[in-house]
Amino acid sequence: MSHDALNTPDLTLRQKLWHIHWLFVLLLCAAAGIGFAMLYSAANGNMEPWASRQFTRFCVGLVVMVSIALIDIRIWMRYAYVFYAVTLALLVIVEVAGTVGMGAQRWLNLGYFNLQPSELMKIALVLALARYFHGGSIEDVGRPTYLLTPLLMIGIPAILVLRQPDLGTTLLLVMASGAIFFTAGVRMWKFALVTVGAVIAAPIAWQFLREYQKQRVLTFLNPENDPLGSGYHIIQSKIALGSGGLFGKGFMQGTQGHLRFLPEMQTDFIFTMLAEEFGMIGGVGLLGLYGLILIYGFAMSLRCRNQFGRLVGAGITTTFFLYVFINIAMVMGLIPVVGVPLPLISYGGTAMMTLMIGFGLLLSVWVHRDVMIGRRGGDEV
Repeated sequence: MSHDALNTPDLTLRQKLWHIHWLFVLLLCAAAGIGFAMLYSAANGNMEPWASRQFTRFCVGLVVMVSIALIDIRIWMRYAYVFYAVTLALLVIVEVAGTVGMGAQRWLNLGYFNLQPSELMKIALVLALARYFHGGSIEDVGRPTYLLTPLLMIGIPAILVLRQPDLGTTLLLVMASGAIFFTAGVRMWKFALVTVGAVIAAPIAWQFLREYQKQRVLTFLNPENDPLGSGYHIIQSKIALGSGGLFGKGFMQGTQGHLRFLPEMQTDFIFTMLAEEFGMIGGVGLLGLYGLILIYGFAMSLRCRNQFGRLVGAGITTTFFLYVFINIAMVMGLIPVVGVPLPLISYGGTAMMTLMIGFGLLLSVWVHRDVMIGRRGGDEV
């Protein structure tokens, strides 16, 4: 039988705190600690202006993360569409009255801080898609018409974010959504069909890219064409990566970074600075730490007994993976520069808070992993 999930919590507050995956939290703290050290180095041995602020943001994020983890997962399911609708409305407001910075219109000025709704959409879209697919059977997922609504849920915010313009966030939205489609049971031939369609549409899409976006692609193909202009970032990044060697030059001893040849070393190119100072060993060590976070993230998702939790966990963990993959591939010259930060390492407030909210949802999935949710959101016993 079923009863109101929200009025009959399965665990007490103390039990929920005990069920939080504290080893996972410790891994996040270890990654953030590396970030504080690299930001300290980027400022030539000073906590200001980056490391101290990043530390404060992470501490606030930890409180937010644990608080979210303690909230019943059925509440997140109940209000998933509301969260999506509000975030979509914020994206529309950005389009009309957003704050322009660095050539992009991505922020809303709220007085005390600037809000970037596209970051919130990474979480809102995961929740909304998970809510939608939770209510469907495997037969529903097999019907092409059933996929039209979630495709529209992805397409509208993706177009709005692309217009800001923010290609990196658009890619994250689309690819993380693809992971939810896959986890929900969408057949591979449909992914192949979409891939073929994207390849065919690429020449048409090229005409709609901004000039700087086209330049990034051309620079990716041949950065030496403009070594002092558009190709400067990636060339200096490769020099720093190579100069670190096996063991690196030592903490705060990187020449490319500290002599200011390496651009944006506190944000997009912070992995390059780490590799220069700690070498290939340091880079591989960080990747190993990220690997553990990903393994635990997917394991927590798969252990969940309800479909909504599994889909939320898969979406959040995939988003984290995409942050890591795109940033590191970008600084190594394997893909064009798209401005995606390295999670828990790069300096940035909105990206940090988005990650911590996402990890809070992932921990909520773990804490409430044995909760059975009916197709309409209620308990099943």
